[in-house]
Amino acid sequence: MSASPRRGPGATAARMREDLRVVIERDPAVRSRGEALLAPHLPALWLHRIASGLYRRGHRVTARVLSLVGRFLSGGVDIHPGARVGRRLFIDHGAAVVIGEDAVIGDDVTLYHQVTIGALGWWRDRRRRPGERRHPTIGDRVVVGANASVLGPVRVGDDSLVGAHSLVTSDVPDGGRVWAPKSRIQQKERPVVVPTGAEATTEKRSA
Repeated sequence: MSASPRRGPGATAARMREDLRVVIERDPAVRSRGEALLAPHLPALWLHRIASGLYRRGHRVTARVLSLVGRFLSGGVDIHPGARVGRRLFIDHGAAVVIGEDAVIGDDVTLYHQVTIGALGWWRDRRRRPGERRHPTIGDRVVVGANASVLGPVRVGDDSLVGAHSLVTSDVPDGGRVWAPKSRIQQKERPVVVPTGAEATTEKRSA
């Protein structure tokens, strides 16, 4: 993940323009900056940057409120204010995406809808030592497909691809590929026709 840019109105505007460029580059359906402004994930991403700063300064409740507003405006992109998100994150379709509290998202990451970057469960987290990580680290230039889940304190290496519907609970090396099993196509069996009534009588006489 790249170093945090300088703060200020100019830097904020530059980051927002960068986000719009990313939407145009990665979404073939978007052809202008005006359309890019309507990308569903942007409200959640932009409010997360404010919420993250508040969270790290101890204003946890205010940060969570901003996170909830971002979730509402984006149609379900839930980024915890404690998560560290790199530059040029793109969330395609922006629906039902979860990024947990101590998750780390690298630069140039693409997430599709219904992706979970989360923990293995509260019953395990309660047993962890204070300060021990609960959520994944996603490297730079990683793509995570629709409805995939990356769970626990694992690392997904740079330039990796996690396919749709995959479940990742162990480390993925740089450049790794994770695929969920494909659905099996079953040929429909032709129904067996059993003669009844008049058809059965006719068949018997002809025999």
